[in-house]
Amino acid sequence: MQQAELLERITFDPKIFDCKPIVRGLRISVEMILDLLSQGVTEEELLEDYPDLEPEDIRACLAYAKAVVANEDVEYLGLQAA
Repeated sequence: MQQAELLERITFDPKIFDCKPIVRGLRISVEMILDLLSQGVTEEELLEDYPDLEPEDIRACLAYAKAVVANEDVEYLGLQAA
């Protein structure tokens, strides 16, 4: 699945989480998926804990994060170049 197709899985709904990015209109936020992955939760655990989630949804969250970071200004984040 191409990145553009993955990103189509990320949606925004003003009625869900104040229009934060979510997965396919579900009450599963991109932020939560990324947070759980950063804590070491595996893809298998995510899929088990959230039966509506599909493997491509996890990849879509990562693709979304990459797209955001690729367009982010480092100075805005308060980070310093190495």
